Amino acid sequence: MSSVLVVTRFDVPEAESASFLPRAQAALAAFAVRPGYVRGRIGRAADDPTAWVLTTEWIGVGAYRRSLSSYDVKVDSAPLLSLGRDEPSAFEILHRDEADAAPVMQSSRRAADADRVGVGEASGPATSPPAAPSHPCPPAPPG
Repeated sequence: MSSVLVVTRFDVPEAESASFLPRAQAALAAFAVRPGYVRGRIGRAADDPTAWVLTTEWIGVGAYRRSLSSYDVKVDSAPLLSLGRDEPSAFEILHRDEADAAPVMQSSRRAADADRVGVGEASGPATSPPAAPSHPCPPAPPG
């Protein structure tokens, strides 16, 4: 299973930064108790105090997606996540290099048709529309 890194970036006006951090901490706490959660971080850009990030790591994309259906995550995380930038946020981890371990490569588990098939479109085999009748129906009798 491929680990997943979820990166959500936020643009927070300086006047709101004092209230943003406790909200981000509550969101992270809600994620932290969900099955499959590995770790999380909250950060602010060193050179731009309005740029914030919330990152979480999961054992797989399924664990992350299932966490989003939890009541506590819906209450504590979803409102905050809705303020994030509208950009891709879930990334499969392909290479891991940590200070106390040897680097680890992982193969991509991304579906071969991921660029062509959208969410909800892959629930069954492709089918063709029904063929038109080979002979027209007779007209209805007058009257």
